[in-house]
Amino acid sequence: MKTVTSWLAASTLIVLTGCANDGSAEAGKTQTKTGEVTTTYPLTMKNCGTDVTVKAAPQRAVTLNQSAAEILIRLGLGDRIVGSGYEIDKAPDDIAAQYKKIPILSAPGAEIKHEALLQAQPDFVYSSFASMFTPDQSGERAELHKLDVPTYLTEFDCATHQTVAGADFKLLFEEYRDLATIFDVPSAGEKLVTEQQAVIDKALAAKKIDGTPKVMWFYSTYAGTPWAAGPGGLPQHICGLVGVKNIFDDAETKWAEVSWDEVAARNPDAIILADLTRGEPNDTAQEKIDLLKKDPLTSKLDAVANNRFITIPGRYMDPSHGSVHAVPALVDGLAAIQ
Repeated sequence: MKTVTSWLAASTLIVLTGCANDGSAEAGKTQTKTGEVTTTYPLTMKNCGTDVTVKAAPQRAVTLNQSAAEILIRLGLGDRIVGSGYEIDKAPDDIAAQYKKIPILSAPGAEIKHEALLQAQPDFVYSSFASMFTPDQSGERAELHKLDVPTYLTEFDCATHQTVAGADFKLLFEEYRDLATIFDVPSAGEKLVTEQQAVIDKALAAKKIDGTPKVMWFYSTYAGTPWAAGPGGLPQHICGLVGVKNIFDDAETKWAEVSWDEVAARNPDAIILADLTRGEPNDTAQEKIDLLKKDPLTSKLDAVANNRFITIPGRYMDPSHGSVHAVPALVDGLAAIQ
């Protein structure tokens, strides 16, 4: 049974070719005589190797995770979100009121299940994680497309945890442009890109770091084992911008399950802590600090003994609106502890 949706009348067919980071969003834009930029529909774009056709500007979007919802809110589309899920930390104060209005379709810290997603009657589904588009979670993308529900998956995670060539802020900004084109608000995408680039430029202009400090991006633990950022993700890109070394830049995946022995052997100069509020063990930054200080091995690390911790919201480590703010957080954090 197809999801009940109400599509607007379609006009000239526009076929977009190439991946999202190849400027595909530009091909779906037209300019009126007054200079206004608009989107033409039906719109077809290639996203994570999948052809996605959008018949009209979405009015009932569901975001499968918090950071996806926050991006749409930043594009001025909060009133078009009819549901979201997988909350990992507190929403930023400046958009908290808008975020609070969005119905949460999942249990705390959990993913939206397929039935709950369909009950929201979405006309568009957007996710920052490939693991959410599975039969056990929100449903496969192909299945949703058969129900005339187009989907968009961040190009940072076309396959769960795999490294991504060209994982940088340009790729994130193209995601903004793609979404802005899909929703027929192209100028909002450009405005957001300009604002975010300014945050990066300002932070790098103020950078004063001695040498090349070694850092560990500590996201979470699973059964007591730490998960740390590897190559092929935004944390690695940020390391290159700021001029620090990620101690797990040789891992096989962008998020790697490592061991405390490896952490000790690589001896980071500073540890970047993801502050999460999902309710999982050792999710908050303080819990991570307590864990590191109590462990007989890690407590002896120089970074731990001397409190060289840099705390950032967990969503900064995933591709999100907050990711650019990890740049000034790292620059300022290192300046404070060096």
